[in-house]
Amino acid sequence: MEPAKAIIEVSRSSEPKTIKVLFNPNEYNLQSGSTYSWKTIPGLQSPIAQFVSGEAATLSMELFFDTYERLPDENDSTEYDTRDVRRFTDQIVGLTEVDNDLHAPPMCRFIWGKLDFGGVVEKVSQRYTMFLDSGIPVRATLNVTFRKVLGMTEQFQETPRQSADRTKQKTLKQGEHLWMIAAEEYENPGMWRPIAEANGIDNPRRLATGRKLIIPRLE
Repeated sequence: MEPAKAIIEVSRSSEPKTIKVLFNPNEYNLQSGSTYSWKTIPGLQSPIAQFVSGEAATLSMELFFDTYERLPDENDSTEYDTRDVRRFTDQIVGLTEVDNDLHAPPMCRFIWGKLDFGGVVEKVSQRYTMFLDSGIPVRATLNVTFRKVLGMTEQFQETPRQSADRTKQKTLKQGEHLWMIAAEEYENPGMWRPIAEANGIDNPRRLATGRKLIIPRLE
C-alpha cells in the first residue's frame, strides 16, 4: 500500500484548486498558545492572570522539490522549462499573494492522512540548491507556515462558555472577596462591581462568610 500523498486544497474565487506536494514532508510542527495580561493587586504576592485571547495555531514544515531527473512532458503547456523546479514551488509561493476577487490571499487546507489543517499560508521561505548549466533551478526546499483561521461563529461554537453567560449563585467562603469571585467567574478581577450591584452590596470589605451571592450574567 502506497503512503498517502499530502495535498493543499486552495479555495480561490474562480475555482477550487488542488496542489499535490512533490514529496511528503519528513516532519511538521504544530504550535498553539494563549495571551494573558497580568494585573497587580495591592497586598498580593503575585499578579493575577487575566486571559485575553488564544493565539491562532500554526503548522510549519519543510517541503522538498527535485526535478533534476524529471522527464519532459509533451503535454505540458506551462511557461516554464519542463525541468524548472519553480513550476512547482511557485504554486506554493502564490498562496501568499492577494487574490484579485477576494482582495486577500486564498484560504487553503493542508491535508495529509488524518492531518487536516485549514487556514492561510502566512509565510514561505525559498532555498534553491541545484541548477542546470543554463541556470535553471532543479532542486529547492521551502519552509512553509500555515496559520489557522476561524470565524467568530466557529470559535464560539468550539468554546462553550458558562461562567459569564448565565446567572449563577455562589456561597461566599471565608477570606473570599468579590474581586476573587470576579476573577474566577469573569476572568477579570476588576469586574466585581456587577456582583456588588446585583446583591445590593455597598461595602465590599464587609461581607459575611456563608452569604449567598448572585453572579449576574454579563451582557
